[in-house]
Amino acid sequence: MNGGERVKRFIVRAVSRLPGGSWLLKQRFVKFGTVGFSGTLVNLAVLYIAQEFLYRGLENASLQFNLSLATAIFISTLHNFIWNRAWTWGDRKSRIRKHVSVQFMQYCAACWLSIALQFVFTNVFKQYMHYMLANILAIAITAVLNYVINHSWTFKVRKQGRKSL
Repeated sequence: MNGGERVKRFIVRAVSRLPGGSWLLKQRFVKFGTVGFSGTLVNLAVLYIAQEFLYRGLENASLQFNLSLATAIFISTLHNFIWNRAWTWGDRKSRIRKHVSVQFMQYCAACWLSIALQFVFTNVFKQYMHYMLANILAIAITAVLNYVINHSWTFKVRKQGRKSL
């Protein structure tokens, strides 16, 4: 076995030990990534439409851009939540015992945590490598973290408690 194969096996074993790690290595993570990619496209489209048309009449350029960005982030986060709930974790929807609004707030918290950590990781990693590579590494780490948090918290199936007699 060569060094590359050893590293691959090590990573697979390490990821498998994470909460939801075995799923991470299977189809569900691919769905999560697909939803994330489509959400990025939604974000870009909404940002463009909001900036060029919806808020175009605002005289304050900073306010115009920030409203456009906030709108794009909100719409893309809502898009991703809907698709992740319906498709990525759709098999769990009927067994999750929490209101959809609670689930959405948990999803938003996981997303914002990932965004904050991406910012921190990129700034730390860029001290040791090119900033573009640092950002890619930070995105990869936070995407895995975002998946694990959503898999084990937002979309976790809660077991029915025992009823006392």
